[in-house]
Parts: sequence; structure tokens; C-alpha cells
Amino acid sequence: MNVWQRIHQIADYLLSWVKLEQNAEVGWRSFNRKTGQLEREQQTLWKKLKLVILFNPLMEWMDRTHLMRLYMHEESVAEGRRERTTASRKRIKAFVDSYGINMRDFEPADVNCYPTFEDFFTRAHRPGSRPIYETDDPSRAVVVADSRVVVFDSITEAKALWIKGKNFSLNNLVMNNEIGDKFKHAAIASFRLSPQDYHRYHSPVQGTIQSFQSLPGDYYQVDPVALQSNVDILTRNRRDFVVIKTKEFGEVLFVAIGATDVGSVQIHKKYQHIGETVKKGDELGVFQFGGSSIIVAFQYGLIKFDDDLSGLSEQKIQTSVEVGMSLGSSKEKS
Repeated sequence: MNVWQRIHQIADYLLSWVKLEQNAEVGWRSFNRKTGQLEREQQTLWKKLKLVILFNPLMEWMDRTHLMRLYMHEESVAEGRRERTTASRKRIKAFVDSYGINMRDFEPADVNCYPTFEDFFTRAHRPGSRPIYETDDPSRAVVVADSRVVVFDSITEAKALWIKGKNFSLNNLVMNNEIGDKFKHAAIASFRLSPQDYHRYHSPVQGTIQSFQSLPGDYYQVDPVALQSNVDILTRNRRDFVVIKTKEFGEVLFVAIGATDVGSVQIHKKYQHIGETVKKGDELGVFQFGGSSIIVAFQYGLIKFDDDLSGLSEQKIQTSVEVGMSLGSSKEKS
């Protein structure tokens, strides 16, 4: 084991220690649905150290003014500006090599075709690289992003196992009691995207847009350590949401949430209009540079998540998934 591997190992130990949980390391474990392998997400040493510093009981008590997290917010906005410069393109090849990104899945595949790092970050999939599961069956919901996902049959279960923010609720997430009350006992799918992931996101269902709203906020980390701290990450971060009305699932809430280094969160203008039709797998919007998160809420009792996703989530293990994979089926179908 070389010196850098040893430093990473120490950082991993500190991350588990600051969470005061014997098995906190499961927050980084993912089951790769495509390969069938259990793996650990690749993270930079700097990111691990930031998590140790920012999200632990001592810092949560000390940082009453959130000055350090305000600094992170300002740095995230500044990073977004840097990634729009032509000089940033020099980072692309090293980034691809570091994370082992398969550029054959994207169009263009040649990294030299991207004028800036931001253009690379918002790269599009090559047509056909992400087939949509049972495209013509609206009773089957699909994965919305290349990401790591956990699913829970209720908000209560999600808060007990995964989202620990003291004041987390869907009402606070959308800042709208009328909408939030419709999802009071909702089933939740929580998708987390890392910087190396494809950062466009897609509709899980077929239906029509019922409402749209954009909410200002910060750009905190959405790593499992941050989500399982007492800081209300999801309800403080910048976010856009739509409600999609469907025949099979009732109303479905889709919330795109920015995080560290994300320059913007934007649902495409087409889907900001009430009454607009959306098909399962349609691209709803895009994140710019950084990690990000998506919450999809289904009204109580209207979805049965796939058994493999539910079983792993109960063990606090994320599943690495790709756009278009099966997420679950309507209860009527099942």
C-alpha cells in the first residue's frame, strides 16, 4: 500500500468515526446493477477531507453562523464560472482518465471536441446507449439519471435510514404546503450524482406537467455523510421541481437539487409549462459542474419499487444505476 492509499484509508476511518456509527462506511458502498459487483465509489482525497471537516457533530454545533458553508457556496459559484472558460478544457482528458469514463457512451466521444469543461460536463448520451425499459408500458417507472439510488416506501423510512436532516420534509423541500401535503406519506427514490456522472436527467414516467417551480438556495455536499448529518442539506440547496400527473402513478413529484460546484440547476423551459406532455425517458433538464441529487416522490401506495433496489436500500447500500433502467411498477400492474 503506497502513501496515498494509506492517507485515503485514514480519511475513510475518520469519516466513519465522525458519524459516530460503527458501520457508517456503508454510505459509500454501492452495488453495481450492471456488473453485479459490490464496489466503493471513487472519491478524491480533498472531497473526503472536506466531509470530515464539515459534517460531524462538533462542526454542526460550532458552525452556528454557517460561515464555512457560506464560503463553500461562494466557491461553488466561482468554480462554475471557471468551468465556462476555454482554459478549462485542459482538464477534460485528465478527468476522463482519472475516473475511467467510457466516452463511447457519449456524443461526441472525442474529448477534444468540447470547447470548455462545462460543455464536457453537460455531454449528451450517444443515441441507443441508454435504452428505456419497456418504453411503451406507462405502468413501469424508470431510473432518471446515471447515479446511485436508494428507495423507500415512506418518508418515515427514508428519514430513519438515509436523510437525517432535522427539518426534512417534502413540504420544506418544495416550500409549498398544498403540494407537500399530497405527498405526506410518499414513497421516495433518492438519486445521487457524482461529478464524473452524466448530468442530464430524465422523466421516470409518462404524463403531463401539473406544476413547476424554481427555488433559490445553497450548494452543500449531497454525499451520504452530509445527508446523514443533522444539517438540512436537501431543503437548503438550490432546486427546481415539477409535478407530473399520470394515469398509473397519480401525481409524481420530481425535484432536481444542486450541490457542491453546481453552477446551475435547470429544468428545460419546455417542461416549465403546465399541460406539457412528457414521455418516460424524456430529458427534463441538466445540472452544471459538480455533484447533484434528485428526489422522486410517488403518492402513497401507488408504486412498488423493484425488489433488488428495496432490499439493498434497507441495508443502507446504494445501487449504481443508469438512465432508463427499471425503477418500479404501479401497484395496479404488480
